[in-house]
Amino acid sequence: MNNITERTLSKVPEVTLIFWIIKIAATTLGETAGDAVSMSMNLGYLIGTAIFATIFLIAVLVQIKAKKFHPFLYWTTIIATTTVGTTLADFADRSLGIGYAGGASLLFVLLMASLAIWHRSLGSVSVDTVSTPKAEMFYWITIMFSQTLGTALGDWTADTAGLGYAGGAIIFTSLLAIVAAAYYWTKLSRTVLFWAAFILTRPLGAVVGDFLDKPLDHGGLALSRYSASAALLVIMIACILGFRQRAGKASGHQY
Repeated sequence: MNNITERTLSKVPEVTLIFWIIKIAATTLGETAGDAVSMSMNLGYLIGTAIFATIFLIAVLVQIKAKKFHPFLYWTTIIATTTVGTTLADFADRSLGIGYAGGASLLFVLLMASLAIWHRSLGSVSVDTVSTPKAEMFYWITIMFSQTLGTALGDWTADTAGLGYAGGAIIFTSLLAIVAAAYYWTKLSRTVLFWAAFILTRPLGAVVGDFLDKPLDHGGLALSRYSASAALLVIMIACILGFRQRAGKASGHQY
């Protein structure tokens, strides 16, 4: 086993069903926790973004310096990306006044640019090739943009498009089902399908999170953002402890 494979195995979790379950819980937690800080604590989107961006940078640095894969460290970093994505998207969409469509368009361009620069620099955007600090930095920046885009897409679908939280959840669940079907029954690039699924889980988490904590007259359940966040965190911890996550293995898909 070469050094690159060892490092990849030590830092990236195997992409399995439990990976996606934890990812959806993390993105939902990002929505409720982000709203808890910016709205329930009345700190606003800008201060909320500054707080979570600081946590994100610290988590990424610790993750990059880690010598092997640590499930709790990895998922803490994922949570950091999704919370900063929530407050950053809300700041861009609402405080800057560019709207959900404008925010989603801008973030889509940034996400595609991140992937393009990553591919141009290292020759691949496959998670199986994340084996150096430079590749890990591209990995986490791309994830942060995808989480932020997902927030904007979820809000746009539920609010501007008028589908509501349930309608948005159905749309994104259906799209994820299509990606899953493509994985099992087509020969489409596994790298493309991975990033498509990764991006789509975020708006699903956004609409589910909003459904949990938004007022009844807005179509939500009006649950406490703090209790909803705590419950989601417990679910994540239970999944991490109950289902041993192994380090990912190189699959040979390097597109």
